[in-house]
Amino acid sequence: MSTFADLIGKEAPAFSLPNHDGDTFEFKPGASGRPTAILFYPESGSYGCTQQICQFRDAVVDKVNFNPDRVQIIGISANTVEKQKGFVEKHSLPFPILSDVKKEAVAKYRVPRGMAGLVPVARVTFVIDSKGVVRDALDTTMNYGAHQGFVEKWLTKLEGEESKSGATARETTAAS
Repeated sequence: MSTFADLIGKEAPAFSLPNHDGDTFEFKPGASGRPTAILFYPESGSYGCTQQICQFRDAVVDKVNFNPDRVQIIGISANTVEKQKGFVEKHSLPFPILSDVKKEAVAKYRVPRGMAGLVPVARVTFVIDSKGVVRDALDTTMNYGAHQGFVEKWLTKLEGEESKSGATARETTAAS
């Protein structure tokens, strides 16, 4: 049986889901030209999920590498559009919170059930590079606080890789 870990090193699956405002949100890997963090989480409004998503909200304001010009953040749970809308409004969330009631993206990303099957969707965060390749994933339903730090480490690493490849390209051009 394949798992979400099998996606690492492969192109991220594309998907279309309703956003909290009811409009369709389309994710096309690599199209934005910046890294993407996709946050699958169990339940909008629950304590752990609220803490997790609000850590990302706060990082967008407080941390340079979470600036929307530098990273795309997408939250996904199996809640209805109406519940997502209330969640976004209550917590002033500045990024898409998508409704995956039919668990279409959950299936594409092979997100398992959480907490020994007690929760319909585990808390799994994917880091996708600017080319659309899944670089890593973190699965920890109980440790909601680990996800923002996980993404932050990857953003720093991806920025370093891009700086290094840009320097190599400039050196090659200068040598020509």
